[in-house]
Amino acid sequence: MTSADGSLTVLSDDECFALLATQEVGRLAVVDRDRPLIVPVNYGMDGRTIILRTHPGTVLSAAIGRSVAFEVDEVDRRERSGWSVLVVGFTEELGLEERAGVLERTHGSGAQPWAPGEHGVWLRVTPNVISGRRIVPGQLPWGADDRAYL
Repeated sequence: MTSADGSLTVLSDDECFALLATQEVGRLAVVDRDRPLIVPVNYGMDGRTIILRTHPGTVLSAAIGRSVAFEVDEVDRRERSGWSVLVVGFTEELGLEERAGVLERTHGSGAQPWAPGEHGVWLRVTPNVISGRRIVPGQLPWGADDRAYL
């Protein structure tokens, strides 16, 4: 879809995974006790799976063995542009034997927790569906005052 106001592009799966690898913070959507919850999380990519680390007892550990949604985006308010990637997938806890290899593969990609404390629960989100969109701005009106777009 294009217009003088810009364009909206559907991203390929490869583009979506490449964009996921550029960020460290996303939002995980889970259902906890019949209530939908969305929590910000830092993450890392292990190939085409998403790796999260948390502590026992959090909402994130309630996601183990369930279908979840995970979203990452980047928005430039000034340019009125950005992208969004949405993953729907299944979450499982990583066993001790898997952690060393995953840590090595995701080192430096965001899998290290930002929050203080113990983070002994490692989760893998395996995507079933991935989709993404990119919005590109059109031409600003002639003579437009840039301050109007701040």
